[in-house]
Amino acid sequence: MNALAARFNAIFGADMAGPLAALAAVLIVFGVASPHFLTSATFGSVAFQLPELGILTLAMLMPILTGGLNLAITFTANIAGLTLAWTLQANGGIDAGPGAFLLGSALALAVGAASGLVMGLVIAFTRAHPILVSLSMMIFLRGLGEFLTRGGDISGFPTFIAPIGHGSILGIPVPLLILIACVIASHILLSRSKLAFSTYMIGSNIESARYSGINTRKVLVLVYMLSGVMAAVAGIIMLARFNSVRVGHGESYLLITVLACFLGGINPFGGFGRVLPVFVALIVLQLLSSGLNLLGANQHLTTAVWGILLIVVMVLRWLSATFIRIVK
Repeated sequence: MNALAARFNAIFGADMAGPLAALAAVLIVFGVASPHFLTSATFGSVAFQLPELGILTLAMLMPILTGGLNLAITFTANIAGLTLAWTLQANGGIDAGPGAFLLGSALALAVGAASGLVMGLVIAFTRAHPILVSLSMMIFLRGLGEFLTRGGDISGFPTFIAPIGHGSILGIPVPLLILIACVIASHILLSRSKLAFSTYMIGSNIESARYSGINTRKVLVLVYMLSGVMAAVAGIIMLARFNSVRVGHGESYLLITVLACFLGGINPFGGFGRVLPVFVALIVLQLLSSGLNLLGANQHLTTAVWGILLIVVMVLRWLSATFIRIVK
């Protein structure tokens, strides 16, 4: 048994055991409970619903690894989507061309980066708690968006944008391909770059990182900027999926991004965690949602289950750590 566990850890990593066990449990439980669960329709639905949640989770991941948090990711995505929408509206609306879309997307990414830049600068130079800083940014972006749109939405975009939200390539949804590209990029960034080492060092002990010569301020600013850019990518996909933009789209995703990170083995205090287990955890949560829907549960019950699951995950991790200390 020990040899098997060691081989598993060598191939997948010790932090993959929990997400893979949860994935197996969800497949077995809902596969038995509903004959329609293990079907192509269910997995196709998951493939289309997962991307924006997945990309927002990647936006949450890096700040958590530094011991912080970015509570503004959903409203950063909304403002980025609004920026793209306004650009398209200013260039003909439904008749806007690809050039306007590329310009709007670039501006949307810049808005996301600017949001992260402000948070990163405040956190790095004032040492204010990331929860307070990102909460303030969330309130600001929400109020700004409501003011500029008067609480309404913007719709009416060129038809060539629709495939980004609903199209497929060789049977694989385009949004899922974008998510996979973002997962691969994040995995490489957090495993093979100098920024990865600095990020984990800051999450483990920011003072030690500072004394070891790491420019902690620069790293924190860059991390939050990348978080903002990733949130903006999610905003662009949400615009394409819904064919409209409104402040508040995806607001319920915030809880799930944190839950996915913790379920994927990310240390809530920073310094430890990988992208791939988080990706598996995302699949688990989306399958859980689809399974509950097939059983007739409404979205409110699904949200409640996610909240309880977050508490259960924290308790299980505490019990596991306690057991390991006792054994040692």
